[in-house]
Amino acid sequence: MKNNRTVVEDRQRKILDIVRDREEIRNEELADFLGVSLMTVRRDLGILEQQRLLRRSHGGAMSMEKAHTTRRISEDVQVCREKISAYAARFLSDGDRVFMNGSRLALNALEYVKDQKITVYTNNGWAIGKRFPKGVSINFTGGEMNGHIMVGEWVVRSLLSMEADKAFLGCAAVYQSGEFRYDIWTEIGINEIMVSRTNGPLYLLAEHTKLQKSPIEGRGGSGVIYDHPTTLITDSKADPEIVDHLRKNGIEVIMVEI
Repeated sequence: MKNNRTVVEDRQRKILDIVRDREEIRNEELADFLGVSLMTVRRDLGILEQQRLLRRSHGGAMSMEKAHTTRRISEDVQVCREKISAYAARFLSDGDRVFMNGSRLALNALEYVKDQKITVYTNNGWAIGKRFPKGVSINFTGGEMNGHIMVGEWVVRSLLSMEADKAFLGCAAVYQSGEFRYDIWTEIGINEIMVSRTNGPLYLLAEHTKLQKSPIEGRGGSGVIYDHPTTLITDSKADPEIVDHLRKNGIEVIMVEI
């Protein structure tokens, strides 16, 4: 029994050393390096997290230093998102019919609507059960749920019977080429239908962390360049060089002051 306990303690020390050195690592990498099962790695990480020696993340672990930094970044990003949503509400007018995709930023813009009648067509499951200001009418496309987003043929059929004055969309990333990335590939077709059925402006909402020069190697997702006059609403922490490229590629960029 003593030998088994020694083996476990030695392995956990190795895990802690690796995590501190790498700052962040996936469970599979730890299992391969140590020659143990994923179940063993997860059990060890649970123990080390209880001892406040590291922080478990989705599919892996990170050092406490990394976790503290990530938390600060997350809080900073949340402030940016709230400012962007509030600013986007300026472009909502009484009587508007608008499309909104699965974007939380777009949906949250409705919280800043006052004394306006807004009709929203959306496939955003986050809107289910959410309370909105009086005058905001939410109409769901229906469809199969993928995470919080409704997808599938039913969504397409519903959208083809709808028209809107404006569209407010989010995305997973914005590349300086003017391409917008989505992590659920079926979103692209749905969003393109929304845009094609929009008679007025298209607004894309994305905080500065989503603006990238080019796709990150090994990162999944699919991209689209919209054939529609597009306004990107981001925040003042966005990379000026990327913003300059976006403007040269025909996208109007509004940088909300943080």
